Amino acid sequence: MKEKVLILDFGSQYTQLIARRVRELQVYCEILPYHHPVVPDAALKGIILSGSPFSVRDDHALRVEMGAFLGKVPVLGICYGAQLIADEGGGTVARSAKREYGKATLVVEKPEDPFMEDVSAQSQVWMSHADTILALPDGFVNLAGTDTIAHAAYRSHPNGQAPIYGIQFHPEVTHSLEGKVFLRNFLYRICQCHGEWTPDSFIDETVARIRREIGDDEVLMALSGGVDSTVGAMLLHEAIGSRLHCFFIDNGLLRKNEYHQVLEDYQHMGLNIKGIDAKHRFWSALANQKDPEAKRKIIGREFIHLFQEEATALPGVKWLGQGTIYPDVIESSPVQGPSATIKSHHNVGGLPDTLKLRIIEPLRMLFKDEVRKVGLHLGIPESILQRHPFPGPGLAIRILGEITPDKVALLQEADAIYIDELRSSGLYHDVWQAGVVLLPVQSVGVMGDERTYEYVVALRAVNSLDGMTAEWSRLPYDFLARVSSRIINEVKGINRVVYDISTKPPATIEWE
Repeated sequence: MKEKVLILDFGSQYTQLIARRVRELQVYCEILPYHHPVVPDAALKGIILSGSPFSVRDDHALRVEMGAFLGKVPVLGICYGAQLIADEGGGTVARSAKREYGKATLVVEKPEDPFMEDVSAQSQVWMSHADTILALPDGFVNLAGTDTIAHAAYRSHPNGQAPIYGIQFHPEVTHSLEGKVFLRNFLYRICQCHGEWTPDSFIDETVARIRREIGDDEVLMALSGGVDSTVGAMLLHEAIGSRLHCFFIDNGLLRKNEYHQVLEDYQHMGLNIKGIDAKHRFWSALANQKDPEAKRKIIGREFIHLFQEEATALPGVKWLGQGTIYPDVIESSPVQGPSATIKSHHNVGGLPDTLKLRIIEPLRMLFKDEVRKVGLHLGIPESILQRHPFPGPGLAIRILGEITPDKVALLQEADAIYIDELRSSGLYHDVWQAGVVLLPVQSVGVMGDERTYEYVVALRAVNSLDGMTAEWSRLPYDFLARVSSRIINEVKGINRVVYDISTKPPATIEWE
């Protein structure tokens, strides 16, 4: 990578948003745990220290050896990061008289500083902290304040070393109206970045890297019909052509008619693909399993076994291609320092030694919207690129509790009606992801003169950029009424439909 910025994560809920904003400004960045060693090199243009739910005043505050990079590359501390810099430098950080959360007006004192260029004299920003910097360390100057915070933004005195900046607000959230201006100034004016992170540059660099890593070997890759695996496969195809062997597995947990539709979609893309009907194998392995993590692990295990069987039949295969993207990596490991694993992903975390294949993940450092941009530049049809995300374990995590073929068929029918109505109503592209969840409860209903006791399904629709956060979609009441009526009338076994209005966080997009 020609230039990059590192984000050291102290556990803030906003860390991924910082990365998104930096990437939107066409600068490549990576998130690392706060304790990860940092060794400045020619590619490293700057470092951002994230916020945190912790306090620098705690006995076990999260700290980092900043001597390794302070003064060597430009640094921006955000909220906790700013307080940590001040505290480590000998300044004073104390509990705020009251928790400062919400909108505030930033009053700029040093408009001539590069960090403040193009920023309004009074700018709305977003605060979220319980501590406040009362006194700056020696060698630092104040840049801006609010009516309650004297040191809302500061910097080190110019001394021939790389500058250090600290801000007690969050520029990464949309409530900070000029937040992107602050970040642009830091990246372009202070870190001297050139904005070379583009889809074309990513494709060129990734294809070259794949060729170096793979050499003359062959690659095996399972496709799902979704955006991630398709774009990953096309990058591998660009690099090694027919030495990429793709296959698409019917695991019995796909949407209605998806198996044949996906195979048909790939026929015109030049990929070497084989279809495998393994639904009975997966259903058998999942029998009597109710725990969500157990279901995920079983599906991952069966996929691995199929990979192994396919690889055995292709002696030239030495690699397994995967469509892992950055949110998968973040959610599957404690990259956020003290944060906990949210859920496991069956395509993250390595392979068993028995498989004897190495992993190649072309999209590992991309967010979902970046994957779509790359796919567009690769010429992948919009019909695939704009498909809603679909979970790797498929309907297994949308059937709460035990999985049976009958439940799968029931959910497929309800889901098909929902997606069909989204498309015919012109709402499909207004929603980021939608699906139906079959609940493990039955409820009383009345159809005609008969009492029924049948399943309940929940409709889920969310809007998001990359799946890290999500808002529930405000679908029209008339639309929801029509979907509910169709499902109850057309799918025997379901007599109640509810709509999920939970956001992520605190909920997740999927129910399991």
